[in-house]
Amino acid sequence: MKDLKHLIYFENLLQEANNELVKQAKSEGKKALGYTCYFMPEALLDIDGCFSVRLRAPGCTSPDMATYYMSGRTCIYARSLLERALEGGYNFLDAQMATETCTGTCRFQEHLQMMDIIDNPDFFCEFTDVPFKKNETSIEHFTDQLQYHVLDQLKEHFGIDTSDEALLKAIELHNEVSSLITEIGSYRKKKKPTITGYEFQVIQLVSLTCPKYLILPYLRETAKELKTRKPDTKLNYRIKVVCTGSENDDPEFTKLIEGCGALVVADRYCYGSIPGREQIVVKKGEKPIHAIARHYIETSQCPRYMPQHVMRERKQFLADLVKEYGADGIIVFQNKFCEYWSYERTIDTIVMPRDFGIPVCSIEKEYINGASGQLRTRFQAFVESVELKKLQEGA
Repeated sequence: MKDLKHLIYFENLLQEANNELVKQAKSEGKKALGYTCYFMPEALLDIDGCFSVRLRAPGCTSPDMATYYMSGRTCIYARSLLERALEGGYNFLDAQMATETCTGTCRFQEHLQMMDIIDNPDFFCEFTDVPFKKNETSIEHFTDQLQYHVLDQLKEHFGIDTSDEALLKAIELHNEVSSLITEIGSYRKKKKPTITGYEFQVIQLVSLTCPKYLILPYLRETAKELKTRKPDTKLNYRIKVVCTGSENDDPEFTKLIEGCGALVVADRYCYGSIPGREQIVVKKGEKPIHAIARHYIETSQCPRYMPQHVMRERKQFLADLVKEYGADGIIVFQNKFCEYWSYERTIDTIVMPRDFGIPVCSIEKEYINGASGQLRTRFQAFVESVELKKLQEGA
């Protein structure tokens, strides 16, 4: 396929957290607000005068300093973030909007709060409690948490306008970005997809890590470009897969999978677009802050929700994705020592083949791939097993 015009530029933006567009927004007087989890709503952090940056630690392979503080049995993703913070990689942040969600990222953010790591006199870290259930009481609680721990803090520290009008404007920005990402991702549903999983992941990541108002023109142009992009005449993949699991902000991991013959057509993982790029709908008479809280509680597919009926809903959601995107199997992964996804991966590995007849490749991985040879062997074997299954079924 013809190369996407802005792909190399997008790849360059992902080389560090304090990228070119982040620096531009900072020079314009905008406040940089870091976060690590889906449960910290982007729309709140992209309110006028601020911009959100979902934190990454690209290229971090040996978080030695962070391991000293957090121990070697903590999530490798969280330790990599702390390592980058200790190296000075997040000194551009004006605040870290933390969430009480997974243990690993909580520990990382507690260290930011306690150790005075960020070299910015205005920096502060604020924690928001996130409910463990999906009901009206949870939504009300989350609404109050977001009001006090996010909006009130932004107004107090930086004088940000947090009115309903300002929130509605931020929701509009979020919805336009989400609409473009969803449109771009829809080309993966084609019988012959006109975008690779690697390309889409790069585009999704820049939408998370760059100021929305600055990356938006590039997303618009890319969406327009894809309307006329033609697929390769000869297929350059052997099967299609849905990827699901914990934090994956490393496009090289997706490139590794696709290099083994498995085209990644859906990204159901942390930092992915499913869920993550749905429209926030404000109902008639509803306060914008309540609409945002309701949206994230209702759309989340996070394994921290443990009631049996919710777990079963997640398996059905995954099976529906396989059907919707025409996939042949699932690759489920977890970062080493990831608590929630260690349980979820085990359940997926058993339930998806047993109850839905969907082949599963289950792996534990490092945050940045060091053992690519071992993973390549696993992925190649999985591709071959799926091909054999399709032959036996006469597909």
